[in-house]
Amino acid sequence: MGKKDKKKKKGKGVEKTQVKTEKKLITKMKKELKDLGEDDIESMIAQIEKEEQKLLQVTEIEVEPPSRRVNFSLVSHPDKDQLILYGGEYFNGQKTFVYNDLYFYNIPTNKWISVKASAGPPPRCSHQMVATSANKGQLWLFGGEFASPSQSQFYHYRDLWVYHLFSKQWEKITAPNAPSARSGHRMVLIKKQLFLFGGFHDNLRDCKYFNDLYSFDLETYKWKKIEPVGTPPAGRSACCMMPLPDGKILIYGGYSKDCVKKDIEKGHVYTDAFIVGPDKHDPTETKFKWQHVKLGNQHFPPRCGMSVTTTDNGLSAYCFGGVFDHEDDEGIYGNFFNDFLQLDLEKMAWRQIELRIKRDVNAKRRKNKDEELPPDETLEIMDVQEIADSVKSTTISDDGVFKVTVGPAVLNQSSTSDAIHAGTSKPFQPSHRSNCGLTVKHGILYLYGGTFEYSKRDVTYHDLYSIDLRKLDEWKVLIEDDASKVEWFGSDSESEEEDEEEESDSDSDMEDN
Repeated sequence: MGKKDKKKKKGKGVEKTQVKTEKKLITKMKKELKDLGEDDIESMIAQIEKEEQKLLQVTEIEVEPPSRRVNFSLVSHPDKDQLILYGGEYFNGQKTFVYNDLYFYNIPTNKWISVKASAGPPPRCSHQMVATSANKGQLWLFGGEFASPSQSQFYHYRDLWVYHLFSKQWEKITAPNAPSARSGHRMVLIKKQLFLFGGFHDNLRDCKYFNDLYSFDLETYKWKKIEPVGTPPAGRSACCMMPLPDGKILIYGGYSKDCVKKDIEKGHVYTDAFIVGPDKHDPTETKFKWQHVKLGNQHFPPRCGMSVTTTDNGLSAYCFGGVFDHEDDEGIYGNFFNDFLQLDLEKMAWRQIELRIKRDVNAKRRKNKDEELPPDETLEIMDVQEIADSVKSTTISDDGVFKVTVGPAVLNQSSTSDAIHAGTSKPFQPSHRSNCGLTVKHGILYLYGGTFEYSKRDVTYHDLYSIDLRKLDEWKVLIEDDASKVEWFGSDSESEEEDEEEESDSDSDMEDN
């Protein structure tokens, strides 16, 4: 009895120490927040929700395109020729801005409509949103995170919302057994069920990555945790999650961090793939099974932040861009991509898309008339070719600490116009970026925004492009973006401590979307 009592007392002592440590941390944080002029993050969110409740009616206003942002949601309207954009974040070097605005892009008119409805979700990024035509059209939204302006505080959500497209009203859904708070997760719609996988939760003391799988029934409004047999993927965020034509789900890639030593973490980018779905040996079709699969024709470098969307018929998925962080003795640098990939969801094989090159009519006429190019035009062609050969892999910034390179590149619009005398024009492709928005409507793929890191600067876009997936001949520029006009209030000569914080932020970007 005496020994047991001693153990109990020892246990209570440990608990008291933990409570005291927690109180000290809270007191320290409150002091730091006071110095920053910030409330605690839960108070900030509560105040925002209070303001949302004050909206008494729906307002719809034609506006300029959405501001620069990353880690937002972009989906196609289930019934109209529209795209829908929600939330996201923007960092200008000093402050972080997190949004809860809802935009509708009218495809035929190239116009943006801002819709504000009462009692909507508080601002967030790295959430997930899907659209369905059920019940006169709905948007389903889960989770995500909110960051304070100074990025000293983070809050992860575990709430589920539905926006009714017909009545233009938000509704918060309260249902038991919901997934834990998280961001960087993925969610898809199959028939009348939402399926949610993975994500991460970071409380600034430790970071946890999830590999759990949940379903939510859109008819019964019930969550269910699915525990498939077989070996599951490792916990991860920012993976590609795609519904398959047979009702199963494909998981590809993702990102996580491991603790190597105290206060030292190492990022890991995954290139593995798994299929999960009902076990064919189960007649009730209630048991699920994980299956590790290999995707064919994979000839592209590993990356995270690669955006994905599926076609209307669900037979193909299209991916764009991404980033891979390299670490060496000089520091961490990001390798960004702008390659355009297709994944055949029936054959489970990748294909790197090469756009069809259009012949120049004027050049053909010159050839038919046996005209020779003037010496200055011949020189111009050679210069363009040299440029094209030189940009296959380029270091665009190297300050000794943070180096940025870009992957295989294509000529930009100004360069392609110079190549016209060669008889062909190099197809234009959107610039290198990660975490852009991708969606497909009526066989047209749309790409919006994303982010790119140049030296110690984050370049966040708000451009919009489209490409016809039946022709694959050219990207159309719907909204141009001049990256030179991006505001940046950060310093280009940071201290070592700030460099470490930036490396941590870079990892967070890979986790999020």
